Amino acid sequence: MKISLKAARVNAGLTQTQAAAKAGKNKMTISNWENGKNPIDSFSLEKLCTIYGVTIDDIFLPSKLANR
Repeated sequence: MKISLKAARVNAGLTQTQAAAKAGKNKMTISNWENGKNPIDSFSLEKLCTIYGVTIDDIFLPSKLANR
């Protein structure tokens, strides 16, 4: 079963601010990725997956937002 970026973050017990600090991004960037306002690049997706303890295959991204 695939989950959203937000669900992966929440399951990891992190706030957007905490996730942003670990990823070297700002909170608004994390928010925009979670809300589908901006596409996430593959490097950042891999980094977030590592931080959240999930694989890329676990994450659901609408095809229009997946910037591969």
